[in-house]
Amino acid sequence: MGELTKLVIASNNPGKLREIDELLAPLAIDVVSQSDYSISEAEEPHVTFVENALTKARHASRCSGLPALADDSGICVMALGGAPGVNSARYAGEPRSDASNNRKLVEALQGRTNRRAYYYCVIVLVRHADDPQPIIVDGSWYGEIVDEPRGTGGFGYDPHFLLSEWNKTSAELTAEQKNRISHRGQALAKLVDILRKG
Repeated sequence: MGELTKLVIASNNPGKLREIDELLAPLAIDVVSQSDYSISEAEEPHVTFVENALTKARHASRCSGLPALADDSGICVMALGGAPGVNSARYAGEPRSDASNNRKLVEALQGRTNRRAYYYCVIVLVRHADDPQPIIVDGSWYGEIVDEPRGTGGFGYDPHFLLSEWNKTSAELTAEQKNRISHRGQALAKLVDILRKG
């Protein structure tokens, strides 16, 4: 794919940017945020994660003239038919708020015994805005939703996402632990592998 030295990340989410930067560090790629180029957030009108990620990557690449990486991710809860899904960031409406989203999710699950859920992430990398062969990778991370928040790390639904094998929520993991096993960590590991093979 040629030497990739600089990459714009199509996100303004500081938690997401930090995770992506840490996971791409071994490749010595200069990772910059779209906000460094005053790029507005792209619309996310689609019903699938992959279409939203592709739209965001193409938008950031078109505006910056650089290769761009975008992810679209969310939490899918079995008892809610996969909701909030692609609407995870705006589940409780605008303005976006992790606290409001978590409150709405816990309320929606009241009285339900099936608490199984998974985080899903798809990452798209485009070499240029009209790249006909974007690199697309994904990852899934399984757990269950608990009513009481635990932990102070992570972001989004992490304080309510319990990992039974660890007996911890993802907000109780260290950043290094989370990056190794999370949905985004899995997807980025696949991407790093592809880029290393170049």
